[in-house]
Amino acid sequence: MKTTLFALPALLITTGLAHAADPNVTVYGVMDAGVEYLTKANVAKDHLFRVASGAMNTSRLGFRGAEDLGGGMKAIFQLEGGIKLNTGQSDGDLFGRQANVGLEGSFGRLVVGRSYSTTYDFMLPFDPMGYSGNYSWVISGNATPPSGTTARKDGMLGGTSNLLKYQIESSGLKFGATYGLGNVAASSKDSARYALGAAYTKGPVAVAGTWDQTNGTSNAAGAYDKAVSHHLTGSYQTGPVKLFLGYRHYKKSLASQAPALKSATYWSGVSYQLAPGSTLVGAVYSQNVKNVAAGADADPRMFVLRYKYALSKRTDLYATTARVSGKNNKPVSLSRDDIGFGTSQAGLTLGLQHRF
Repeated sequence: MKTTLFALPALLITTGLAHAADPNVTVYGVMDAGVEYLTKANVAKDHLFRVASGAMNTSRLGFRGAEDLGGGMKAIFQLEGGIKLNTGQSDGDLFGRQANVGLEGSFGRLVVGRSYSTTYDFMLPFDPMGYSGNYSWVISGNATPPSGTTARKDGMLGGTSNLLKYQIESSGLKFGATYGLGNVAASSKDSARYALGAAYTKGPVAVAGTWDQTNGTSNAAGAYDKAVSHHLTGSYQTGPVKLFLGYRHYKKSLASQAPALKSATYWSGVSYQLAPGSTLVGAVYSQNVKNVAAGADADPRMFVLRYKYALSKRTDLYATTARVSGKNNKPVSLSRDDIGFGTSQAGLTLGLQHRF
């Protein structure tokens, strides 16, 4: 939806955007909510029936714009925040998803501020569930650790603050890089984040690979935790069928000199367009937790099935069901965000999504 600045909410005016002269500003969003039935949802392993926000894709509201600077160059900006439709609350900080400004031209695209990392951008097209808010482990695996916290999960570098991000595309090739400054006076490496990515698309075939690193804060000895992940993915489209494969290797080296935390996550999936506006998606995610004592890992596997029916170009009905199970009596969870309370869990979500 294109609009002039005078038509934007008062919220935008308070940010100073009202001074811009170019009217090329887009207001966009995703509104996604449904009802979910979930097993083993607490310590007592009770079942849960709830309204879920962002079950297929996270609900959000955003603003982006561009000004033509001449010579093929544009000034660009983007502000985006998550929304919990079940409560109306902000899902994180006001503009915790995107808050950046940059330049774009024949040299590529460079933005400064907060955004998603190169890893996130390059891997998104290769998740059969599209980074679903429910029932996808591409962003983060979900073998809940024995301590009952989420600290043991592997994952990719996602939202990044204090960011410089560059990307360029040409003839099917795409390259990108991210540097998230730690903003620590004592050391440029403390809390810093880095990512590199490359992708290639030709006809029905697409492949991509990424590397990223997240540093912790150094201790008295000057050492810090360091989490590194590598991704390798591919997809193939043939008629109404699209196939997906993905792999992540994760290693977290600890400043304490304790054994490193390691895991590997695999996923595969297929999307099949049954008819115009009617799509069936199936996916399998599995995680292999490594470098732990025998019997201490869950090594979970999740099976997901989703049917989506388009009521229009912008509005979809969907039904998603999934089941996860693990080993060694360790808790696992369907969600990439929530801890688990049993060695298996099942869920069913019926939802509605509107995009504008």
